[in-house]
Amino acid sequence: MTDHARAALEHLRDASQFQWYVIPLLLVVIYVYAAEVERRNWNVFFAGLALWGMDWFNEIWNALVLHFTDRAPVWGATGHSAYQILVGLNIEICLMFAVMGVAAAKLLPPKSMRLFGVPNRPLFVLVNSVACVGVELLLHQAGVLTWDWSWWQADFPLLILLLGYAPFFVAVAVVHDLARVRTKAVVVSALFAFDAVCLLVFGSLGWL
Repeated sequence: MTDHARAALEHLRDASQFQWYVIPLLLVVIYVYAAEVERRNWNVFFAGLALWGMDWFNEIWNALVLHFTDRAPVWGATGHSAYQILVGLNIEICLMFAVMGVAAAKLLPPKSMRLFGVPNRPLFVLVNSVACVGVELLLHQAGVLTWDWSWWQADFPLLILLLGYAPFFVAVAVVHDLARVRTKAVVVSALFAFDAVCLLVFGSLGWL
């Protein structure tokens, strides 16, 4: 197992690391979603949850990579955290992605609008994914986000874009554009149900 993986596992689900700043951060997330419910802005509400659900999915398979290789996850979160949930996910990252989905959904232009002569949805996915990869590179440079596989590195960020972030923003756009609120709710509920089953099953097996 790599040193980075050991560092990420050192405080895994260690409640003694808790810090009170998590509570106001949680309230910010609740407020963000409550504001969309108040406005009955279901497009943004469910699109935001869709990105959050996709992040949980990514973090689950990332933790499974560590379990089955016994070497390293694809990415690891190291450094100080109020709570390390999974090897690549701490509470700060988790709450950040909860808000990111809402912010991304609010940036979506009308579906019929073309930007630079092309449909805006693919451009939305590309631009947001590239921006997120840029942030990841900075976090990696700072030593708080670690990569130990040769095919997931700063000099070849294509996989980081395609597997790490593009699915997030595809989910935002797809759920946002679904015609019926009920369909949005069913899709997002199914995503979170799948995540919950994976967490329960793989967690009980000690794989996470």
